[in-house]
Amino acid sequence: MSYTKVASFATPRRLAVLVNDLQLQQEDQLIERKGPAVSAPDQAVEGFAKSCGVAKSDLEQKSFGKADYYFFTKEQKGLKTQDLLQDIVDTAIKKIPITRAMRWGDLDFNFVRPTHWLIMMLGSDVVEATVMGLTSSNTTRGLRFTGEQAFSIDHAGDYRQVLFDKAQIEVDFDARKEMIREQIMQVALDCQSNAVIDELLLEEVCALVEYPCAFSGGFDARFLDVPEEALISAMKSHQKYFHMVDDNGKLLPAFISVANIKSSDLSVIIDGNERVIRPRLTDSEFFWEQDKANSLASRLPKLDSVLFMKSLGSMGDKAKRIESLSIYIANIVGANADHSARAGLLAKTDLVSDMVGEFADLQGVMGGYYALNDGEDAAVATAISEHYHPRFAGDTLPSTNEGLVVAIADKLDTITGIYGIGQGPTGSKDPYALRRMALGLLRIMVEAELKVDLKALIKQSLELHALEVDRSSADAIYQFMMDRLRAYYKEQKVSSKAFEAVLAVRPESPYDFHLRVAALNEFTNDSASASLIEANKRIANMLKDHQDLGTQVDSSVLVEAAEKALFEATTAVAKQLNTSHDYTQSMKELLSLKETIDTFFDQVMVNADDEALKRSRLTLLNWIRALFLSVADVSYLS
Repeated sequence: MSYTKVASFATPRRLAVLVNDLQLQQEDQLIERKGPAVSAPDQAVEGFAKSCGVAKSDLEQKSFGKADYYFFTKEQKGLKTQDLLQDIVDTAIKKIPITRAMRWGDLDFNFVRPTHWLIMMLGSDVVEATVMGLTSSNTTRGLRFTGEQAFSIDHAGDYRQVLFDKAQIEVDFDARKEMIREQIMQVALDCQSNAVIDELLLEEVCALVEYPCAFSGGFDARFLDVPEEALISAMKSHQKYFHMVDDNGKLLPAFISVANIKSSDLSVIIDGNERVIRPRLTDSEFFWEQDKANSLASRLPKLDSVLFMKSLGSMGDKAKRIESLSIYIANIVGANADHSARAGLLAKTDLVSDMVGEFADLQGVMGGYYALNDGEDAAVATAISEHYHPRFAGDTLPSTNEGLVVAIADKLDTITGIYGIGQGPTGSKDPYALRRMALGLLRIMVEAELKVDLKALIKQSLELHALEVDRSSADAIYQFMMDRLRAYYKEQKVSSKAFEAVLAVRPESPYDFHLRVAALNEFTNDSASASLIEANKRIANMLKDHQDLGTQVDSSVLVEAAEKALFEATTAVAKQLNTSHDYTQSMKELLSLKETIDTFFDQVMVNADDEALKRSRLTLLNWIRALFLSVADVSYLS
């Protein structure tokens, strides 16, 4: 059945679907069934006719392929849409993905919650149907808290507007979300402050209310002595509050909540919410004071009793590995090795703190606060605080070199360990979020411009693991990382050909890979690149059977002016490339060879009868290819 648009509506109390311009009756259909061949035994033909409910004489003979077959043709009248809706709705409801369904009464079906009323309409007509024990009607109800008055819907297309007009209920989820956003911003403006709107929290709040009414409340300013992240987590996770900050971004002792009713006396609601948040913040204050009494270093023994993963030891074992790997990385990238090692060792100690036990999302962040409280160097505290970054797409990187080092060490330790015991991602399954972790690690290396040999780093990490970890998994882990790098560049709109062109020369570090990709991008923007790409492909094909060639050309045997000119031009370009580590500049230099390469192929027969001359020409081409390969294999761009 045809239609123009489907709109879905959802609130905590109602789910609805509006199908616009739905066809009122199915089209008549010509049903054709293919039966046995005409040459088939009569028994088979009779059986086919019987299954169609007709006699053999009612069947038609038609050519199909190289033989004739019996066919049964029947015209089927289209059914009225109204008669089909019962089955359509029943099927649709069964397909709704519900994680935890429930049953109620003595009914024999499951749903997310007990259902109380049902509307099914086709235009202005009520569709006769029974769903989950409910008989359809055109009657709906308003807010539970305002007497839940019933009212009727005259036409299916009026559903959203009638609910809004009669009960001020906005059933469109996106529209209601924007309504809440505007209310929150207005409340913050009235308070002369700024609301911080977490989009995930906004989605959750929108799913909890159908008649949103935002309001502000406050709490005792003494709680501001507690780290603001802890207060924010308490407000968000327990009470679904939005916090407010001043113009400098400092947390204010105030919050915004969204009620599901417009009260005649809002002060009652505000007072209730302020009463509820007080013990939550008191708990956070208690955790903060209790945790400060024990240093992070004193918590290290407790990590030995916290399992990281079977076969990979405890969190204490992981802390020691992060410490060792951090020293290795710090010495490569020029970070402070002592600070990196200290941060790596202490990075996981806040996992056994009371605050993180209550608010898991504060791991790392609280470690940074506790490190400062313990008198650790500020660089150590910052590295601990930020070592989980980037946590998601678009998240910030650690802000210090030591933080970058510990973040890499932590992520790589997890990746190599889990891969090393054969638990890496397979297909769509990635239970340990290694793909996201690998992408974060690669982002750090690329965006922080760290020149680290990835293969060597993987091997170093594997060596630090216990013997249960397969040391030979280094190549598989490297390939996994390259697959994630491919996904990273796909997101950046880099062509797969450009990625493969760089991958072919196996750069040591992801940052070096990035520089080559950028150089290729500049190269392909030049109109001369197309000719050089094809030339490289041609050269690669010519050299397939000549793997023993070097790059030392015997120019004394060259005879043609075109090949001598190419030798001289290549010599000049090679000198420039030897003094430059700028891949973009290297590709610009190589672009200057276009004319001489084109002339060479136009005027010179490479496969000369003279073997010495032939070898010199092939060596010259091999040299040119080697110069291009110092950046990328541009033949992949063809």
